Amino acid sequence: MSIRRSPGDPTTPVPSLPAGWWGPVVMLVLGAVLVAGQQLRGPVLSLDGIAEAWAAITIAIAVQALPFLVLGVVVSGIISVVLPESLVRRMTPRSQFVAVPAVAACGMLLPGCECGSVPVSQSLVRRGVPDAAALAFLLASPAINPIVLVSTAVAFSGTPAMVWARFIASLAAAVLVGWAWIAFGGLKGLESHDAHEHHGLDRAERFRVSVVHDVMSAGGFLVIGAIVAGFVKVAVPTAWFDALNGTPLLGVLVMALLAVVLSLCSEADAFVAASFVQVSPTAQLVFLVVGPMIDIKLIAMQYGAWGAGFVARFVPITLVVAIVAASVVGTVLLG
Repeated sequence: MSIRRSPGDPTTPVPSLPAGWWGPVVMLVLGAVLVAGQQLRGPVLSLDGIAEAWAAITIAIAVQALPFLVLGVVVSGIISVVLPESLVRRMTPRSQFVAVPAVAACGMLLPGCECGSVPVSQSLVRRGVPDAAALAFLLASPAINPIVLVSTAVAFSGTPAMVWARFIASLAAAVLVGWAWIAFGGLKGLESHDAHEHHGLDRAERFRVSVVHDVMSAGGFLVIGAIVAGFVKVAVPTAWFDALNGTPLLGVLVMALLAVVLSLCSEADAFVAASFVQVSPTAQLVFLVVGPMIDIKLIAMQYGAWGAGFVARFVPITLVVAIVAASVVGTVLLG
C-alpha cells in the first residue's frame, strides 16, 4: 500500500489503495447481485434470470482461476527475491541462435504470469543476455511454466492434449519470434528504461510488496476477463458461435482478438478459454497462445520499457507467429 500526502496537510500520510483494487470490489458487487437474485427472483431480475446467470458464471470462472493466480504470484515473488538473475546469463550459450531456444526453455523454471515477464527480460538484457534470447524468454515464460500448464490441465480436464498443444505452440512461437528478431535485425540493442525496483527494502518486504502488487493488478484483469466471458455466454446467441465454428479462420481471429483485449493473467486464462465451448479447440488454443504474448497491458508495459519503435516491430511479428503456430499445432494435435 503506497503512501501519499494530503494536499491540505503535506505532513499527513494518507493511505492509497493498491493498483487493481477495483477487481475484488467488482467481485463483491457481483456476489451481492447473485445473492439478491436468489432473494428477489422475478421483480428485480426480470430478463429470464440473465443478470443472475451472468453473475454466477463470472464468479465461477474467477473463483476457479484465483488459486492458480495467487500460487503463481507467490512462487514468482519467492524466485525474484531468492534466485540470482545472473544465473540465467551464465548458462546462456554464446551463439545467439542457440541462446534463443535455451533461454526460452528456462521459462519452465520460473513460474509467473506475463505481468512480471517484461521487468525480468529488462534485467536479462542489462546483464548481457542477447536481445533475441531475452525476448524469447519474455514470450515463453508466462505460457510454459508448471503452474500455467497445471491450470490448463484442470481447466481442460476433458481434453488432456490441450496441455501439450499449449506447451509446444507457445515454445515454438517464442523461439520463432526470437530467431526472426535476429534475422530481421530487430533494434540494434534494446535501450531499456530503468525498471522499477524496490531499493532499500529487505527480502521479506520486497516479497510482500511484489505479491500484493501482482495479485491486485492481475486479479483486476482476471475479473474483467471473467465478466466479459460471462456476458458473452449469456448474451451472445449460440448461433453466432456456431457460425464461428463453421468458419475456422474467423473463429481463430475472433479468439485472438479476445485474447488481446481481455488481457488475462496466464495462470487464469485457461478457465476463460474453456468456457467458450462453442468454438473449436484450435481457436481455444489460439486464445491461450496469443494472450500471454500479446495483450493490451503487455503492449503498454513494453512501450514503457523499450519505446514505440520496439512495439511497432515486435507486436505484429509476435501476433502473426503466435496465431500461425497455434493454428498449426492445434490442427495436428487437437483436430
